[in-house]
Amino acid sequence: MGILDFVKGGVKEMAIARPDEAKDHWVYKHPDQTIPWKAQLTVDQDEIAMFFKNGQYVGSLSAGRHTLDGNNIPFLGQLVDKFTGGNVFISEVFFVNTREHPSIKFGTSVGDIPDPQTGLRVRLMVHGEFSAKVFDPMKFVIGLVGQRATTNDAFIGWFKSQVQKVIKDHIAELIVKQNWPVMKVSSGAYTSEIEEFTVGNLRKHIESYGVEVIRFGDFTISMDPADRDRLDKLVERAAYVNMAGGYQQMAQAEMMLGAAKGMEKGGGSPALEGAGIGMGFAMAGQMMNQMNQGARPAGAPAPAESKDQIMTMLKQLGELKAAGVLTEQEFDLKKKELLAKL
Repeated sequence: MGILDFVKGGVKEMAIARPDEAKDHWVYKHPDQTIPWKAQLTVDQDEIAMFFKNGQYVGSLSAGRHTLDGNNIPFLGQLVDKFTGGNVFISEVFFVNTREHPSIKFGTSVGDIPDPQTGLRVRLMVHGEFSAKVFDPMKFVIGLVGQRATTNDAFIGWFKSQVQKVIKDHIAELIVKQNWPVMKVSSGAYTSEIEEFTVGNLRKHIESYGVEVIRFGDFTISMDPADRDRLDKLVERAAYVNMAGGYQQMAQAEMMLGAAKGMEKGGGSPALEGAGIGMGFAMAGQMMNQMNQGARPAGAPAPAESKDQIMTMLKQLGELKAAGVLTEQEFDLKKKELLAKL
């Protein structure tokens, strides 16, 4: 709108403010750089109005209703257009929202990480929401918005990408460094520690833009369902293996059995199929021998198993036999040993 349009439009055009449909936007740029002398500028309680000319910051106004008069607001004198007899200002005006913006949703994959308890690699995902706010409007407009018209969605998209980048780069590293079992991580046992760690690293990445993350909400770390089933089964079986390093050796046996099954279905040459199946059986046989012997000092009596433990081991023996890990003879021999203990 030019000055002639303003004169034709009358007093109504003297009011400058953020429109209702843009109240929730992080930043709103007034569409016209031609501002009449004595115009009424309204700045809401949760925002600040910033004035720029020729790419340079000139000044700002806080909450309230302001009459744009160079005699009352000194910095406006730098914005006067002399070619119009000093009746208008030439300026870009940005309204920057400074309140906390809640419920910004995000979600991403953390990636595959090794579970320190079992040695298995599992895929973790994280999702939730966070709140953030502008703490330095100058840095925000100059460093991020770039003194141009921008959309709320464009800024939120960039901001969420920064959150997800920190999660991918640092959370997996934290879990491994702290040696946290993945099952406990996905159950929420360390959520507060991970939230605090993520917020701290986010601030390092985005504070130069004048924005900060305040807090997370509904921060959830979950596991790929297939990995959870595999880990559940491994942990349950390993609980009954009385030997040092039981989890790791059970995991190796599971992986070898999986490789053998894949080759058995035609995934490789006949020679490789036989080798893979043989290696799977050998690993399973070694595991069963260790189950029989246990990791106890020489000459020490074997600890007595409870009835529930024996029944669980019988069930697991049936699963190993059904999977082809145990031969009929090996299954019968171990079954008799277990039944004799009831």
